[in-house]
This record gives sequence, C-alpha cells and structure tokens, in this order.
Amino acid sequence: MTGSEILPIMPLAKVPHLGNRSRMDSHEVISKAVERTSFKEVAAKMGVSLSLAYKWSQPDEMLGSGTANPLDRVRQLYEITRDPQIMQWLCHKANGVFVQNPSGGGPRGMELMPATQEIVQQFADLLTAISKAASDNRITHEEAEHIRSVWDELKRFTEGFVRLCEKGDFAHLAEEIKNHQPRK
Repeated sequence: MTGSEILPIMPLAKVPHLGNRSRMDSHEVISKAVERTSFKEVAAKMGVSLSLAYKWSQPDEMLGSGTANPLDRVRQLYEITRDPQIMQWLCHKANGVFVQNPSGGGPRGMELMPATQEIVQQFADLLTAISKAASDNRITHEEAEHIRSVWDELKRFTEGFVRLCEKGDFAHLAEEIKNHQPRK
C-alpha cells in the first residue's frame, strides 16, 4: 500500500457509544483505537516505524515519549489556525459533520422561544433551498452544495441548542442567536 491511498473509513453511525472517550487524552484514544487492529498494522499502513506508532500511545511530549502523536498535531494545527474547516474536513472523512459547541456567556433571561424560532427559520431555509433547486426536476452540483451548506448549518445550530437545553442553560441561547451568522 502506498502513502497516497486512502483507507476505508467506518461510518460514525456504526461506531459504538464513545462513553468517556472524549475526556480521554489523545494517547489513550489512540491506544483504545488500536485495540481493533495492531500497532504493527497501523505502522505498516501509515509508513512509519513500529516504535513511532507505539510512542503515539504514550503520554505527550512533555511527560513521556517526546513525540507528538497525530491527534495532538491536528489539535495543534487547529489551535494555531482556529479554522473550523480542519475539523470539518476530518469529520467529513469519517462520514460525519463537525458541530462546534456553543460558546458560554451572554445575557441572562433569554426566553426559549427565540431559539426555537431560529431553528424553525433555518429548517424553512433548508426547505426553500431544496424547493428552488428541485423546481426544474434536477439538482445541479452547485445546488447540492448549497443544500448541504444549509443543512450543515441547521445541524450545527440545533446541536448547540440541544446541548444548552441538556444543561438547562437557556440564558446563553441569546448570545448564540445574536452571534449566529449562517455560513454561505
């Protein structure tokens, strides 16, 4: 296998519940993921030494192996650029979508109704995009991209809404709506 070939990716829908994996350190995530295969296979398919692959499963460079693992490197790239397209691309490659957590803060006393109205409006925008695109009984590549963009924005905003609802934090919804700028 050459370095330019892309390995098949398991759809996220088939991934078992991640539990506390999101709270794990990157080296722990790698160790857990490699349980499904082997370090030897990972090293061979990624074109790195077996020793380096093993080092990725050890604590970060400040505490352990001296080698930043691929997850830490992607995180570092994101922290430097602050460009969500990095995470969106990675999630897309895993057959998913990146949904950024809502920011905290904002004015207190927000009513729940404006947030639900925003979601309804975004859903209406999605239906409008679909209707306009399908009006001639065909959907062009550009129209499909626009539909995808509107759909992804609806999912992103709604996920933020649901997370705040799960926390019972309706006050921060005001800031989310105020700062909401649909991606074109």
